[in-house]
Amino acid sequence: MWGKRLAAGLALAGLVAIGVTAKPAPAEAWWRGGWCCGVGIGVVLPPVVVAPPPVYYPPPAYYAPPPTAYYAPQHVWVPAHWQGNVWVPGHWA
Repeated sequence: MWGKRLAAGLALAGLVAIGVTAKPAPAEAWWRGGWCCGVGIGVVLPPVVVAPPPVYYPPPAYYAPPPTAYYAPQHVWVPAHWQGNVWVPGHWA
């Protein structure tokens, strides 16, 4: 019997706490001095940002040179011509 009443009371208190916390308020609501009734009763904390500390790694001991660029071999156009008594059409060489 007491277990059901206790559970119901805790559930009701939890819903009230959620309702008070979720009440719409201006963005600077934490400056006004509390959450209860606008009279300054409550916990006043600025927003806390949780993030890992910055990590500064030492520079590498050696910077490898960048890879050299690949330039395709240059081809020239050889126009059609006679080679001996054979006709050779134009082609890339």
